[in-house]
Amino acid sequence: MYPVIFAPAARAEMIDAQDWYENEATGLGRRFRAPVDAVIQRVSANPRQFPVVYKGVRRALLRRFPYALMFVVDAGETLTVIACFYGSRDPEDWQKRVN
Repeated sequence: MYPVIFAPAARAEMIDAQDWYENEATGLGRRFRAPVDAVIQRVSANPRQFPVVYKGVRRALLRRFPYALMFVVDAGETLTVIACFYGSRDPEDWQKRVN
């Protein structure tokens, strides 16, 4: 298992999405968080199963929600989530975070 850390912007996006869903319907925020946690487990277990979509950034799609976790495998084999990205947003929003 690889350690997974969230960049501050990615953590804020995840919390904002969870809060938005919770405001839409009670319990929906929790139902959003479950597939986030599941994909984090899958990423941690085998990060290279996810496709590279931009300059070494890999994409892990969430089930049942139109979000993806965008992450990189750092040199020390740590996984850094750089975005919790809503599928209809302009990808340049997260691409600007890549060196």
